[in-house]
Amino acid sequence: MTSTAPATTTTNIVQFDFDRPLWRRVLMTREFAIIGALILVVLVASVAVEGFAQPLTYNYLLLDVAPILFIALPMTLVMTTGEIDLSVGSMAGLASVTTGALVQAGTPFEAAAVIALVVGVIGGAFNGYLVTVVGLPSLAVTIGTLALFRGIAVGILGTTAVTEFPEFWTDLAKAKISGTELPWVLIPFLVLLVVFVVLYHFTPFGRGVFAVGQSSDAARFSGIDVNRTKFMVFVLTGAVAALAGIFYTLRYGSARGDNATGLELQVIAAVVLGGVSVFGGRGKIHGVIAAVLLIGVLSSALRLSGVTADIINIITGGLLIVSVVGASFFAWLKTKRSKISPARAAASAAS
Repeated sequence: MTSTAPATTTTNIVQFDFDRPLWRRVLMTREFAIIGALILVVLVASVAVEGFAQPLTYNYLLLDVAPILFIALPMTLVMTTGEIDLSVGSMAGLASVTTGALVQAGTPFEAAAVIALVVGVIGGAFNGYLVTVVGLPSLAVTIGTLALFRGIAVGILGTTAVTEFPEFWTDLAKAKISGTELPWVLIPFLVLLVVFVVLYHFTPFGRGVFAVGQSSDAARFSGIDVNRTKFMVFVLTGAVAALAGIFYTLRYGSARGDNATGLELQVIAAVVLGGVSVFGGRGKIHGVIAAVLLIGVLSSALRLSGVTADIINIITGGLLIVSVVGASFFAWLKTKRSKISPARAAASAAS
């Protein structure tokens, strides 16, 4: 006698959170929380801090955060893949020194800037090679290149500084957009912003960046070249860090071996605060931009209030810790709720 067992089929059901209104699904996110915090801090500082609500203050604020804004764009891609680059501040310093040393030797500024950008690409490619081909962890690699790039920069110029740059370029770095109080550097930044938003959110390469961050093995089985993706984001980071170093040089009119020291910590703090997961696989550029501006507004307001740089660094570090711990806590809470909801649904169906 033969018995036939009923066939069992497994069905994957995609669930959408239609119970929540559209405005809540769009606005109740970590990125929009950062934007709301930015607006709140600007309003409070404008009322409570004397001299903050002035066009000149906003002009200097944007000039101060411009290098961070530049580097935060490719750093978002790096951290979305689950990697990190701690060498960006040193690369900015090396690009600054390269530009200054070449100009001092008689090279036209334009050619010196192009060579500095090439140095940035080579430095980023070196990081990417050690991570993807040699297989070393990016944290260890970029701690090493942080010291290496800074050492080369200091070795080239020593304790001297190059201050003779073409007046046209130094004036342009601090110039304002005609008819406004906004600095001219916003124009190249907005161009880069559009490029990175399209690359990150609307291209197969960007989808590969997210896939690699969520699971390298799954991404590899899906046909994504994981090593190539990681290598490219490190190259982009090196190039944009060099660009930020050139702007830093022109803005302050000085190329020194210690330029942009500590910049990497501000960039990483802004990227993590802006919603990019330290474990990879998640992030949105508008949240990162809002976080950079939030840190910049806080720093500017505190400086105008007489707070020292050490206290500002403590506050920035505290924001970084809170953002990491907060993200982990809310992820844990979401996991607990997702486990509880099916149990409640089953109990309700049984009753």
